[in-house]
Amino acid sequence: MKSTNWLTKNQTILIHTAVWAGIFLLPYLFTSAYYDNGEHEIHPNNTPFLYLDTLTKILWVGLFYLNTALLVPRLIYKGKYFFYLLAEVVFFCLILLIHSLFFKLEIPGRPFNLTLFFEHHLITFLFTTIAGIAYKTISDRAKSQRESAEKARENLKAELSFLRSQISPHFLFNIMNNIAAMVRLKSDELEPTVHKLSSLMRYMLYETDEEKVLLETEIENLESYIYLQQQRFGEKLKLRVSLNVEEDWHSIEPMLLIPFVENAFKHGTGSVTNPEIEIAMNAANNKLCFTVKNRFVNTEAVKDKTSGIGLANVKRRLELLYSKQHQLTINKTGDWFTVTLELNFKS
Repeated sequence: MKSTNWLTKNQTILIHTAVWAGIFLLPYLFTSAYYDNGEHEIHPNNTPFLYLDTLTKILWVGLFYLNTALLVPRLIYKGKYFFYLLAEVVFFCLILLIHSLFFKLEIPGRPFNLTLFFEHHLITFLFTTIAGIAYKTISDRAKSQRESAEKARENLKAELSFLRSQISPHFLFNIMNNIAAMVRLKSDELEPTVHKLSSLMRYMLYETDEEKVLLETEIENLESYIYLQQQRFGEKLKLRVSLNVEEDWHSIEPMLLIPFVENAFKHGTGSVTNPEIEIAMNAANNKLCFTVKNRFVNTEAVKDKTSGIGLANVKRRLELLYSKQHQLTINKTGDWFTVTLELNFKS
């Protein structure tokens, strides 16, 4: 953050330097300096003229910051264009008055030429005015865009945090039910099961706060979840798992894949006569293809309060994080429920 502020500050200084360089050089680009009467000789080394010219340029600086700090935000932004033009005319007349007074003080005995003043300073006045308006509007627009982008990022973080907080209790609730069932059965697999649960909880508590995790890490915890469910159902569930991952070094949103498997175990068991679940994954050529299939009972039975939370949340997360990088397909064919996620890894 400090680095960003440092760059912004220096960029602002460079912009101001360029503007003032242009303002100071314009009079010499568009017209000559003051001339002797009838001889048209330039007086670049005439000290009074240099003092006078420097004073006038200081007034341009005042005009620039008068526009950026006061006139643009209070008049132009509020649509008071007539009053803005009036203020500019008044300020130009003030510059004319100050310039003429110093001209008479610094160059006594020489008449002040109003035509030469307009010829020498009108273009600079218009340029300074336009530069002030442009700088103020562009800088304010850039600031507004930065604030909007920052707000959008904060809103995204807040929404993702909320979605994860919804997933975690629901996920843990199902896992704890699995552990309770194994305790009642006094299974020898209880110790490795607790170890797997500990690994999952560590992942959920510490690693899911990260924006991305390695696909390898997500798969390891997915396998732990599948193991826990498999220990619960045993031979009563026909489970086929095929994880063909050639590129496990990609980054992925944490806890993105587990809800699909969780949903399959939740709705593909219980009242299903011959429960069957298929899980397949392929990760190659910067693309992930993940498919979960389960048999289900096509019934209008009353659902519990948490039914569908996992899939609804993961859909929302995909929309937020992979809006144009994914395709999610959900099909119900016969007694099979199939979810397929195709995800392009961001380069």
